[in-house]
Amino acid sequence: MKRTTLTAILFIVTAIVAHAASISVEVKNPSNFKRTSVPVVISLKEYGTVRSAKVSNTNSNETVTCQLDDLDQDGLMDELCFLVDLSAKEKRTFTVMMSEGYDLSADNTAGPTTPARVYVEMLLSNKKVKEENKHDLYISQLTVDRGVNPYNQLHHHGAAFENELVAYRIYFDHRQTVDIYGKYHRQLELRQTQFYPDDTQKKTGFGDDVLWVGNTFGVGTLRGYDGQQPTMLYDVLHRSQRILARGPLRTIVEVTDEGWLPNAPAPSPTEIVDAKLLQMEQRVTLTTRYTLYANRRDCFVEVGVKPTMANQKTTLPRFSTGIINVKESEEFSDHHGLRGCWGTDWPVSAKDSVGHKRETVGLGICLPAGNIVGEWPADKDNYGYEISMNYGRKLCYAISFCSDNEDFGYHSATEWFDYLKQWKREVMKAVEIRIKPTPSHPKGGGFE
Repeated sequence: MKRTTLTAILFIVTAIVAHAASISVEVKNPSNFKRTSVPVVISLKEYGTVRSAKVSNTNSNETVTCQLDDLDQDGLMDELCFLVDLSAKEKRTFTVMMSEGYDLSADNTAGPTTPARVYVEMLLSNKKVKEENKHDLYISQLTVDRGVNPYNQLHHHGAAFENELVAYRIYFDHRQTVDIYGKYHRQLELRQTQFYPDDTQKKTGFGDDVLWVGNTFGVGTLRGYDGQQPTMLYDVLHRSQRILARGPLRTIVEVTDEGWLPNAPAPSPTEIVDAKLLQMEQRVTLTTRYTLYANRRDCFVEVGVKPTMANQKTTLPRFSTGIINVKESEEFSDHHGLRGCWGTDWPVSAKDSVGHKRETVGLGICLPAGNIVGEWPADKDNYGYEISMNYGRKLCYAISFCSDNEDFGYHSATEWFDYLKQWKREVMKAVEIRIKPTPSHPKGGGFE
């Protein structure tokens, strides 16, 4: 398995000719099985300023919902995405019209009236609000300095995001754990429950937190590695979370650890370090993006690492990841990057267990085999790996989960592990995307 193949579902198509008003995009399923909600992502950097877009099926002229995203927050759109369903070996062609103005806005399916199929939020805790699902201090990003831990000042402890099937959250502290929220029915819920449904909401079929993660990997959390055990991201000069995309088709949450000192011990609560004495050598900056598309239970993780100090010859850190070993869970591994478990445990600590029930979940992670240094035997906390990364090259992997509560999902270890095997086939085999010639784009382009 090639290291680059895990970017299959996150395929970025770069056009050749700038400032095109329209392009034709051919999407082909190379596999002998059906694929649903396959993301097609097109880089806009060669097209100048794009403020509106319209995607339509070339054969039927049916409009397809699309989304424009400004990922670097500079006021210019960087990517366009849309989702397609493909039968086995099917090929479909789409016309993408783009404009520097807003003249397509009436037809632009990424407009404000498009029904959202995803949702994301960050909230500061409002101390005047007693209800756990009524907080109202919404924010888009937050950066804290070294030694500041906003975990308890943020409602649900960090960014939370969902689609119709699943919901995730990212802890805003040294753990940066990926935690999960399971559902009973296909629906968006976080705006109403804020990750903590009340009794009335539970009785009417809303979901809830379904996993107690503690200090484990949760579901695919990236950590350091000191050669003996995973390490937390304790010593960070500036830690950030920000929302890059809000829908209607995908959410993107970015976590940045600027100036992380790998394998540093937990700081003393009374530690005060003179800036002149602060160690700067060997610090690196980690940037992690979590992307969740509509109608997909998997979340895509993209990680980049670079030295914090320019021209510094920094030794590349060692890294680890994996999934929590749910109590008495059954494990599956193909020993080539796909690993999962199925188990049942309390979703909260013992002191908070009143009002909760034991939850059964299936967890999964799919890593590129070329980045795996070692797969570790299960311990009491995790099914873990040591993984490698390179400066200037992104690590892309995927995580997934299900809750046994779902009326649309999986309800046994056998079903879940079968899903994981099929999931890997999709993740590792790219759909073929090619930009074809049009009058405004005479050379075509793209790649397979």
